[in-house]
Amino acid sequence: MTLQHVDILFQLIAFLFAISIHESAHAWMANRRGDPTARMLGRITLNPIKHIDPVGTVLLPLIAMLTHLPVIGWAKPTPVDPRNFKNPVLDDILTSVAGPISNFIVATGSTILLAAISLLAPDGRDVVRYALSGIAYGNSFLVPVSLLLYQVLVINVLLAVFNLIPIPPLDGSHVLRHFLSDRVRQVYDTMGMFGLMALVFFGGKFLMALIRPVLSFYIAILMTI
Repeated sequence: MTLQHVDILFQLIAFLFAISIHESAHAWMANRRGDPTARMLGRITLNPIKHIDPVGTVLLPLIAMLTHLPVIGWAKPTPVDPRNFKNPVLDDILTSVAGPISNFIVATGSTILLAAISLLAPDGRDVVRYALSGIAYGNSFLVPVSLLLYQVLVINVLLAVFNLIPIPPLDGSHVLRHFLSDRVRQVYDTMGMFGLMALVFFGGKFLMALIRPVLSFYIAILMTI
């Protein structure tokens, strides 16, 4: 198995973990805010099988990994019944942003672990800095660990930022839509999927312009250690 194959495997592992965290956070928050629908369907789980969408979780990420594009995709939507919410607007917003927030928490945790390797392990600084470039440095077991942690960091940032874009049905749209009039909201919800497809297939530069500053923030922390 070549380093490229290992990199693809690590991206797949990181992506499945990221979507599982993301959707579990939606389900957990919805349950906390009064809607048990997702919990009753077993969606508060890190088992990726419960969250897989054939196109968004399998086909699109696989194409991205094989063509060396950023791994962007989505999971099976977490079912939410807003009629169970005591405060429909606030609870819908909290449930929606819980997913991206969970990904930022995981990305921060990966950064902390990489920083610990850099500071505490022999040659740890070199191992981590090479891992940030996708290069395996040395023979230590920390080399694959660092490469995997870096993929976890990158993909969780990608997923968080991508889902915060206010295009239906992405999470960011659940914040914006509550500030629109009924007529505008209907058009917004209806046209959203076309906007999402255009973003996925033609908005690469726009996506990277949003993602790069956030990812650079985490990398800058590791590079200064």
